[in-house]
Amino acid sequence: MDPGALKTCIERLLSSMGEEAEVSVRADKRTVVDVSTTSAERLIGAGGEALRALNLLARKLVELKHGEEAANFIVDINGYQEKKLEVLRQSARMLAQRARLFKHEVEMPPQSAYERLVVHELFAEDPEIATESRGEGKFRHIVLKYTTQK
Repeated sequence: MDPGALKTCIERLLSSMGEEAEVSVRADKRTVVDVSTTSAERLIGAGGEALRALNLLARKLVELKHGEEAANFIVDINGYQEKKLEVLRQSARMLAQRARLFKHEVEMPPQSAYERLVVHELFAEDPEIATESRGEGKFRHIVLKYTTQK
């Protein structure tokens, strides 16, 4: 999707919610809509619940207007998602070290689909660690498995 159109769509959504915010779109591996606002606490909510809901709503609105392939983005409020993902990456690296040291599987706590994708990507090129998603629904999580090199 055109970054300008995505930016406009998110600005309209936030405006309809009564929020004033600075919106920018960046596309690296995936498209991220960065939102800077003074009312971050309200948009993020307790434990990120409001932000997850905002992401779901934003993707559904874009999907209805521009099609399913256009809804492949994530909204980040004041860098909250990026900080949270960096903590997840650090935790995954530490647990992978444990899997290497003890040469067995290590289970991570339940994660969202997006968080699982980030962990899978983190170890995609690692010859010693394989990742696997297990569980159902809100209990779905990643298992880091030590693999012997041949």
